Amino acid sequence: MNRTKLVAVMFLFVILKSTVVVAHDPVFSVGPHVLFKGGVELHGNISQDKSGVDKETAQAFVMQYGITGDWVTGFELPYKQVDKNNEQLTGIGDVALLTKYRFWRKDSLAQQESAAFLLKVKLDSADNEVTPSAVDSMVGFAYGFESIHWYRWVSVRYRFNGDVTQYNNVLERGNKTFVDLVIGYRATLNGYREPDMVYMLELNSEFTQRNSQRNNINVKQVKNSGGEQWFLSPGFMWTLRNMAIKGGIQLPIYSNLNGEQQDNDYRFKLSIEWHL
Repeated sequence: MNRTKLVAVMFLFVILKSTVVVAHDPVFSVGPHVLFKGGVELHGNISQDKSGVDKETAQAFVMQYGITGDWVTGFELPYKQVDKNNEQLTGIGDVALLTKYRFWRKDSLAQQESAAFLLKVKLDSADNEVTPSAVDSMVGFAYGFESIHWYRWVSVRYRFNGDVTQYNNVLERGNKTFVDLVIGYRATLNGYREPDMVYMLELNSEFTQRNSQRNNINVKQVKNSGGEQWFLSPGFMWTLRNMAIKGGIQLPIYSNLNGEQQDNDYRFKLSIEWHL
């Protein structure tokens, strides 16, 4: 084995075995990344979603704890600002509880593969108009591949949207499926104590069922609801030991929404995280 290959293998060994920030999820989707036992991850996000004249800006604080080396749990607390119909609403969003379990991991020369199941439950905790007054839950699966230069992620998630009561009517919100494919590339192989950059490109798809309006007499589908959207999302992941900064922008490439719905112009996200 020549010197270059030896350095590369040693570098990856440090990446895969170290208990600091070395493995991450993509920007707009999820991966099988978990914490070491007893580890704490603090995560701050800022995101924005614009559709025509409507815009939603959100900040979120996330904390996760490593119960074991394969199982993490935590919570998310968002704060939102919604600009819709020439009206601005602000307030704390619903608290979400989350957990992830990595059930499979395979280490080989200069690469690692892993897979995990995840669960997220958004509680009906906020007493304001910036978020639907309902309990939503999400289940999902994520697969990840890491090598010296290349990353690959695949994930599938299904979100059960809770019903919302409106006077004497009940809005049955359509459930949503997310399918994501991601590729990442590390162009420069730096030392462990030096900054590290990975460039990513995500293909994100969303399939939403129609909403239904239900009262004591009948059930009627909401015409302007549901549909299909695809996004191409360039992003980056910059890490320095136990700190990471990730960011990206979702650009719509296909939209087939039902009825008269405003297509997305863009979605933006920037996050910073620490492992303790």
